[in-house]
Amino acid sequence: MSEHKLRAKYLGALPAHGRFGYRPITQRQDYRWPNGAGLAVYLGFNIEHFAFGEGLGAAIGPVSPQPDVLNYSWREYGNRVGAWRCLELFDQLGLPTGALINTALYDHCPELVAALVARGDELIGHGHSNAERQAELDENGERELLLLCRARMLEHSGANATGWLSPWISESRHTPDLLAETGYRYTLNWCHDDQPVHMRTRKGRGLWSVPYPQELNDIPMIVARQMDAKDFAQMIIDQFDEMLEQSQRQPLVMGIALHPYLMGQPYRLRHLRRALTHIAKQRDHGGVWFTTPGVIAAHVDALAGDAPGDFA
Repeated sequence: MSEHKLRAKYLGALPAHGRFGYRPITQRQDYRWPNGAGLAVYLGFNIEHFAFGEGLGAAIGPVSPQPDVLNYSWREYGNRVGAWRCLELFDQLGLPTGALINTALYDHCPELVAALVARGDELIGHGHSNAERQAELDENGERELLLLCRARMLEHSGANATGWLSPWISESRHTPDLLAETGYRYTLNWCHDDQPVHMRTRKGRGLWSVPYPQELNDIPMIVARQMDAKDFAQMIIDQFDEMLEQSQRQPLVMGIALHPYLMGQPYRLRHLRRALTHIAKQRDHGGVWFTTPGVIAAHVDALAGDAPGDFA
């Protein structure tokens, strides 16, 4: 290989996504959330349904040959019990959620989706089932999935969904383009920033990336790293306190990703109650905007106007 080719391979720029450029968080324009708040906080409440005897699914016990009754029934606890206990807690503290729903829930437990709608929670597209990965579809299949999920939420819940989180955060190279082309205004798939970032898509349609956490997320912490619930709750408190201090200098977004088959277990719910009560008390004192991802995206969209690229 020639010296020129070697230099290009080992010293040149690496392949890039082209969706947004690099801008350090210390060199951003300043703005505020409603009522002058510096920190926007939201709950990403993942309500999911899994196929019995096939497909993917988080596992808290030893994985068995299908049908894996142990892990299937553990996940189903979230829909039958855990989600309802979490909603009781959210009601007590007056906390809205961004509810990330599989549309298979409309067949399996429509009462749960109806309860979310009755609370006024935002419904966010999260695929049809978490038993499959979105990136395994071809482009036409992926487009159809995005369209069908939006249509089903509109038909059954009257929700014109504007946001999306891929099952397993699985993207193809076309996913941001397809989201913009099928009517979505923001994605939660990317965890690269603490502020909303405007993404470039083909055909010039804009798409916001709203920060979604991979650290402050019960699945990687509790399932993958086997963290205790009390430690995860302390993570939430520490993250909130530190970001609240940082947000005195610039606006920030803090998401908390929860799955009711994990945090709806009674002993974990006790620790979640402690963490969310801490946040709710600070919200009541001002300086914190407790909201949903769609409202965050709409706020920066209005601020950005014709120059969204100036935001992050």
